Amino acid sequence: MIIGIPREIKDKEFRIGVVPAGVRKLIAAGHTVLIEQGAGLGSNLADREFEAAGARLVKNAATVYGEADLIIKVKEPLEQEYSFMRQDLILFTYLHLAPLPELTQVLLNRKVTAIAYETVSCDNEFLPLLAPMSEVAGRMSIQVGAHYLEKEAGGRGVLLGGVSGVMPGHVVILGSGTVGTNAAQMAVGLGASVTVLGRNSDRLAALEKKFSGKILTKLSSRENIVAEISRADLVVGAVLVPGAAAPKLITRDMLSDMQKGAVLVDVSIDQGGCVETARPTTHSDPVYEVDGIIHYCVANMPGAVPRTSTFALTNATLPYVLAIAGKGLPEALQDDPALKRGVNTFKGFLTNKEVAQAQKRKSENIDRLLTD
Repeated sequence: MIIGIPREIKDKEFRIGVVPAGVRKLIAAGHTVLIEQGAGLGSNLADREFEAAGARLVKNAATVYGEADLIIKVKEPLEQEYSFMRQDLILFTYLHLAPLPELTQVLLNRKVTAIAYETVSCDNEFLPLLAPMSEVAGRMSIQVGAHYLEKEAGGRGVLLGGVSGVMPGHVVILGSGTVGTNAAQMAVGLGASVTVLGRNSDRLAALEKKFSGKILTKLSSRENIVAEISRADLVVGAVLVPGAAAPKLITRDMLSDMQKGAVLVDVSIDQGGCVETARPTTHSDPVYEVDGIIHYCVANMPGAVPRTSTFALTNATLPYVLAIAGKGLPEALQDDPALKRGVNTFKGFLTNKEVAQAQKRKSENIDRLLTD
């Protein structure tokens, strides 16, 4: 199979879909790997490293897309890349289609088979390809939140860890999954006061045990959210419903209950955000203010630490790439239910129920399509 890796063009997106060691494994398995020149530079991976691993460098994205059977990316195609979408192309990347009806329509019209990293799901609901970037984003949420709490950055002028004789800052985390857990780990490490709100009482109990009582937990409700964000210095939105639009847990009217200069980091912005006033921002222009509250809503947070993120991501994705390339897509999907759950569009049909619900579209059963 011919596998193509284009350069990412999203603002300040420095990750790449494969590392040289991954190229070497794909070549050893008998596949051809095309990489757009300079695609790895943002992750400090030089073209010569990919060439030494056996990849063929090409000058532009049009060649990569035009020759490849399988495209490995990091972020969803942008408008400039829509023309490259074509029938029988397999696209394997983060898609987050729920808030992107235009991209969804392009994939359907052009009959692209698109597999979303974030909806590849094991039987126990673990998301193996989302987990590594959720770890990164969760930890980064506290770093960036701490920065924007500084007065010169527009914040309240609070040091999250406090100092002797001064109370630490208070961090509120909405969500108890991978993002929330990693955010809590960083916040506790800094010495902040931390409250985690979630819907699963067993998960909250496990977090209390994990952190040896260094965090407080509450079941998520409007009343509890209002009570906690009213005294928060930093709020992290870490809500995830796989494939679906994130629920709006913080509404516009709740902002008036918050302290001026507090910071909201909405990590769930890829799925539309869990804050009503959230809108996607970029690393070039990461924050804006609403009612005195700083909003940080960068949709590709891990792109700011591309060296770490690229290696973490490709460690997780490579086994799936090898399976698709080695077996062919139909057999790979039949052999791996987790991968099959990752299919969002298939030859002109929308196959993810959550995306369909978010966009008020009809979805088709992937099993039926595979047997037709």
